[in-house]
Parts: sequence; C-alpha cells; structure tokens
Amino acid sequence: METTVISINGMKISCSAGTSVLEAAESAGVYIPRLCYHPELKPHGACRMCIVEDENSGRLLASCVTPVTHGMSILTNTAGVLRHRRNIVRLMISEHPESCVVCSKGNRCQLRRVAAELGVGEPDLYPMPNHSALDQSNPFIIRDLSKCILCGRCIRGCKELVAQGTIDYSMRGAGSRPATLYDHPLKESSCTFCGTCVSLCPTGALSQKRGVFSGTPERVHDSICGFCGVGCSLSMGIFGSTVVDVSPSRTEGSVNGVTLCVRGHFAHDYLNSKQRLLRPRVRKDGEQVSASWDEAASVFTQRLLEIKEKHGPSAIGFLGSSKCTNEENYVFQKMARGILGTNNIDNGGFLCGLKRVIDFHRKTRGRFRNLRLSDIEKAEIIVIAGADHGETVPVMSYYVKRAARNGVPVIVIDSLDSDLARTATVWLRPGPDRANTAKVIHALSALIHRHNSINQGYIAKVTENFDRFEREVRGLDIETLCDTSGIDAGTLTEAAELMSGRRGVFLAGCDVLEANDGGMGLNTMINLFLISGNVGHPGTGIYLSARENNMLGAWDMGTVSDQLPGHMDMSDLSARNLLSKAWGTDLPPDPGLSMAGMIEAAEKGDLKALYIMGENPLRAMPQQERVQAALKKLELLVVQDILETETVEIADVVLPGAAQAEKSGSFTNMEGRVQTFTPAVAPPGDAKADLDILGLLAKGLGASGYDKALEKIRAEIRRVVPLYESLGDQEHRSWIKGINHTGSEGEGAKVSFIPIALSEATEDPVYPFMMTAGFKRFHAGSGTRTSHSERIRASGIDGDMEISEADAIMLGLHEGDRVRIVSEHGVIERHVAINTEMGQGAVFVPKGFSGNDVMNLFSLSHAGKEGIQGWLTCRVNIEQ
Repeated sequence: METTVISINGMKISCSAGTSVLEAAESAGVYIPRLCYHPELKPHGACRMCIVEDENSGRLLASCVTPVTHGMSILTNTAGVLRHRRNIVRLMISEHPESCVVCSKGNRCQLRRVAAELGVGEPDLYPMPNHSALDQSNPFIIRDLSKCILCGRCIRGCKELVAQGTIDYSMRGAGSRPATLYDHPLKESSCTFCGTCVSLCPTGALSQKRGVFSGTPERVHDSICGFCGVGCSLSMGIFGSTVVDVSPSRTEGSVNGVTLCVRGHFAHDYLNSKQRLLRPRVRKDGEQVSASWDEAASVFTQRLLEIKEKHGPSAIGFLGSSKCTNEENYVFQKMARGILGTNNIDNGGFLCGLKRVIDFHRKTRGRFRNLRLSDIEKAEIIVIAGADHGETVPVMSYYVKRAARNGVPVIVIDSLDSDLARTATVWLRPGPDRANTAKVIHALSALIHRHNSINQGYIAKVTENFDRFEREVRGLDIETLCDTSGIDAGTLTEAAELMSGRRGVFLAGCDVLEANDGGMGLNTMINLFLISGNVGHPGTGIYLSARENNMLGAWDMGTVSDQLPGHMDMSDLSARNLLSKAWGTDLPPDPGLSMAGMIEAAEKGDLKALYIMGENPLRAMPQQERVQAALKKLELLVVQDILETETVEIADVVLPGAAQAEKSGSFTNMEGRVQTFTPAVAPPGDAKADLDILGLLAKGLGASGYDKALEKIRAEIRRVVPLYESLGDQEHRSWIKGINHTGSEGEGAKVSFIPIALSEATEDPVYPFMMTAGFKRFHAGSGTRTSHSERIRASGIDGDMEISEADAIMLGLHEGDRVRIVSEHGVIERHVAINTEMGQGAVFVPKGFSGNDVMNLFSLSHAGKEGIQGWLTCRVNIEQ
C-alpha cells in the first residue's frame, strides 16, 4: 500500500495514502478534539471541532474529512485554531440548556469535556435556547433534543452500523433535528431500540431511561452479555453496588463494536429485580424456609447420597445451563460423572436445537465451528434459511444488513416475514409447513447442478458421496417441488443464477435448527453449500445461530448426556480412560438421559433426584403442568438460580447463585471466541458464585479438588479439553482450537453429500393453521430473566398472535380481538394482531410472553426425525 509522509506539529509521520489527518494524528499520539467523529462511522465533518491549520497555506481544515497529501505540514494548536474551536464551543453552549448538574451524562459528556479542555466555562453569548419537548414515551430511551448538537452520530450509527435507518435529519436551519419518519415517537417507528444511538451520542440528548435517577456511574466494568450466542462485549456502569446502565464496551476487536440489541442494552435491569434469590432455602413440613449455606448443603448431600445408595446412580439427574460459564458447566458435569456416577446430564441448549447443532458439526467434520461474523460482510453472496436472526441474535443480523446495503446479494428462504427477508435480493417464500424449506433448498441444489459445470477436482478433493447426490438430483422433478412447496419456479431460477460463480456464506436460523424436520433442512443446506463450490475457500462457511449465550460452551464442557468434555463419545474407551485418570475415578460408559428424558423418567418414578443449575424447565419446556407434576414426584429437587422462578417455587433445596455480572468465568460464542470476564458487582444478599456453590456441595459429597480456584479449574480444562488449550492465556479473549480425534476432522476433512428424504407438508382439517412459536427480540429464550426487566415489562409488547389479513377476514377477526389457540395438546389465549405480510394458513405466536405458555401447545414427548425434539411449529385451530 502506498505511503506518504506528513508533518504534524513538526513531527514527521508516515501513514497510508487516503488516511485522514485526524487518523494520522491519532496514530502518532497527537490529540485533536472532536465531537461528530467516531472511529466506527464514516467521517462527517459536521462539528468542525477538529479543525487544524495547514501551515503551507494557512487554511483551516476539518481534520476528520481531510486526506493526507505528501509534504503536508499540519499545526493542531495555533492561536487561530484554538480561537475558532473556542468560538464553536461557545456557540454550542449558547443554545445548550444549563442542566449539567442533573444531566445523566454527567462527566461523560464530550461537549463538557471539550469545553473544559478549551477553558470555556459559563456561556458569555446571548442565549439561543433550542426548546424541544422531552420525549419519554418509551421505557428505553429518553430524547432531550434541547441538548442535541447536530453531530449526526445517531443518524449515521442507525444507518451505517445497524442498517436500520429509523432516524434522519428533519427540518432545516435552526429547526433542524434528528427525527423519525413523520416525526412519530420511536415506539411507532421502525426503531428496534438497540440503543446504538444512545451509545454514540456525545451529549445528554439521548440517554437510557432509568426507573430511579442515580447520577453518573461511579465506575465502569467490562463484561460479556449473557443473553445470546453473539457474545457482545459490555461496559457496565456501576453506582455503589448496583449496575445502573449498560453500554457497548470499548474493547478493540469485539464482536459487536459500538452496537448492542434491546436486551443487551436495556434488559440488564433484571440484575436489580426484587425477585432475586438472596439466601438458601430448604423445604420443611411442605414449606420453603430460609437456611444457612451449611444446612442447605447438608440436606443436599445427605439426601442425594441416600438416593444413590437406595436406587443407584441412574436415579439421579443433573440439568446444567447454557447460560452458565464454561468453568461451571465443566465442574457440574464432572460432579455428576466423577462423584455420583451418572450420565443423566443435559443443559438448556436442548431446547434450542443443540442436538441438531452437534449432529451438523459431526456431519461437516468440524469445518464450520470457527467462523468469524466479520466474514459475513466480505462474502460474495449470503444465503439464509430461517431468517429470524434480527429477533434471536440481532447483532448478527447487522452484519447481514450492512453487507446487503453494500451490494452483497442476499437470498432468504423463509415462509415468514422478517427484517432480513425485507432486505433480501431474492426472497424464496415457501408455504408455512417447515418441510417446504428442505424442498426449496434441495430444488436449488438441483438447479445449480444442472446449469453449472462441475469442478471434478474440487469434488474429489473436499467431498464424498457425490455420485449418490448426483443420481438424486438428476431425477428430481423441480417443477413439482416448486408447486408443492409454494415457490415460483422463475424465482428459484433467479436465485440459482444469482449464486452461480459466487463464493458465500450460509446462515441457518432457529426455524431450521428447532423445527421437527429442520434436520433435513440442514442436510439440504450442507449439500447446497458443497455443490456451490464453497468448501475450502476463505471467508465461506455455514453459520448456525445460537440463541443461548453459552450453548456451545456447555457442549464443549460435556454437559450433555452422550458426550464427554471435548466432544468425546461415551463409547470411546480411550477417552473415558483419559478422563478417569485425570479425575481419579471410573466413569459410567452408557449414555444418559436428555432433558426431556429426565422429565419422562421422573414421571415414571425412575428418576428420584434432579439437580438444576441455571435453568427453569417449568417455564421453558412443553406441557408445563405435566413437567410440574413430574418434578413434584421427585424425592429431591435442587434448584440453583438467581431469580424466583416457577421451578424454584417447587424445589426442596434452593441455592442462590450469581448472575454473569457478579462472578468470574468465560463464555464461548457462536464464532468459537472464548471470552473471560470478572465480577462487576458482588452477588446480592448471601448469594454465592456458582463455582463456590459447586465446590461446597462436592466437599459435602466427600470429594476433594472441586473447590479449586478459577485458574486451577481452567488449567484442568486446558489439559483435558484440547479445544480450550488457550483458555485464559490471553487478555480476556481466545479462540477454541480445532481438534482432530478421528483423523478426519478439521480444516482438511472431506464433507459428505447427505442423502435427502423429503417429507410432504401435513394438513389437518381439525387444525387448519400452521403455528410458528418464534421469537421477538425483547425476550431471551423462555423469558425468565427478561420478564424480570422493568423496561421490557413496560414496553407494552405482549406477544399477540399474528395472522394474515385474509385469514382474519375469513374468521371474522379484528385487530385486538381475544382468541383461543387450540392444538392437539393444549390451549392458550392471545390478542389478535393482523399482519399484512403474513402468508395465508400461518399464524405466529412469540415465545417468552405470558409465562411462555405457548409451549403448552406442544407435546413434551414428540420427537422429530433422527429422534431430535423440535418445538417450533405445530398445527392449531383458532377459536373466538
């Protein structure tokens, strides 16, 4: 790259051609004040605070938008430059309200800081107040545009980073201000309440809404978000011992940069919920009563050992958490296997398609475990099946929307409308039955095979079983597949032509991972990826979204029923011997029960004790009354959690744990990025960090070595889980390492084309509608934590049933009507929301609302193909 040399304040600086003067100064450690500039935004030159003097011409230049030229000589602090900067600040302050003392921005206000640096104090110009009404109409963001300096950061962040474009400049001259379309309140606009505008605002014009004013945070502490698998870096503002606000951290190279989503930015107020668990409880005479830690631990260990002695290890189950840390999940499953001898171990990822994720990585030989989200923007084409990323993993969707804005073609295969579908170059919209998704992808593979020359060298080098795939697609009747799936053949051809010759990334959303027939959808995606010639090319891959923040880490740590830490199969004798030696005990060889299997075993009386850490199955699982009845049949139910939950209410022993902001640990995000964190605040009351609780209980069970310090636990993980050989070695961040157990995994492994057995869409005149139990960005998972967020509760979003206009007319329904949604397994009630983009025959009900009662429409025991449960779609009837 061409370089050039310039002089700044007499100092010679070498920099790349095209670099701005401001960036060149920054690289040399020369500070230039600025207000509208932000390193993640395109330079704008609005505030002129960054003016410098060109020594050769005497001109004043806005350094953020002035590229360097060879021989340029820049002065940053001449008398003229300082005079102009002071005048700019004086003019800004003259129309700024005198409310610094009570402004929530406080000492973080960049205007205030620049004014102090320049020696500008009280306003000395004629006041020109910018009167604007205070907008507090939503529970997330306060807009006080009387403090707006028209830097445009909020507008540019919304357009450039989130690719939403909700706000823009409105009016002209003195009346100019950022506004939504038609100046509607944010709640009535396309705003997703991600809070990026708040993070970027240099003054108090935009701020987080709080229930109680607490002033400027006394300190900030970096942490990792615990809501989804993106793993955003956070900066938590702390006042006293309370987290009062959350913003994106300034960690270089973070996955989210300066963006977050509504949950990450505003839902962490659940940390301060009055429903936090503060001290241990045990059940006596049918009632839960407060207890000391020693008493609770004694009840736990005594009764658990009695049950093991009387009924054997198979009568005990351990339900770990896709929300807890890697270290906690490792010690948790080690306790189950190493002390109690049971493989009845699972985690909440079971409800989020984890079994299908494991199956996918087995079939693809681990090629796609380490994929950077940043590569999405570098792709030549993006193909998405089940495009719910904007609701489940919003920050991931920003990468897609930015790529689309920059001209990358996007193909979406989804029956439901979404923000990504509206962004798509081609939207392939099959009928509402999820079996149609696999049909469309398979037909697309056949078209690409027929109309593109096949590189036999590529096929031989990176794939297997191509001949079988070729026989399948040659005999495929594409017209019939299009007709039965509801896709226009011309649109399918357009998508195939768009893919021709382009290397790209494929994204599978929860609609593919969690549907009963989603396994076939993933299989067809693998085949499409292979036949498109993508394998082995940098920046390509198949991305699987992860709804839970540490779903993949829990799997890596062995908190599943049929694999040991590091994905080693239970049947692998050498793997068992390795861990037996490390742990000093023999390990049970047979796979245990899954999450659903443990509930069914409790129902039958075979499971006698269940230890739950960080999960709320009574809210998260189908047929909640059935789950409750099964749990109540247990001789011992132990729940370790942070909030009063439905499951805590029926527990025999309650152990108050710590949220992610209150403990140390690490999470593994969907990229394979392992991020460590330390406590921002202490746990409330007598609550303990979960690792401390596990060490206390293990000691009571007579085992030693479980109460190790965090670093010693990490050292053990590095020894027995080679994937994590770098855990904790680097400052806050490392990456999992590809591990080759069989000689056929990793980057050089061949991937097999998979036989496809398509199923037909189902119809039932008794239940004529296909319901999707999907997601809204306001709730994470079943909504246990987010339902304790005051802001989320105050949002007014209440999980209405969405139905097409045509179906609403047919049923005589109107907006806001109350209806009963009836399935073969249950009934719920919802208000009607007519969605003009909804296809006929489909209804949508989001999870997380109303106690997550939508799960009562599903059967707990229903398993999809390959024995993998999926609770995303079912057939229903609508009754008034």
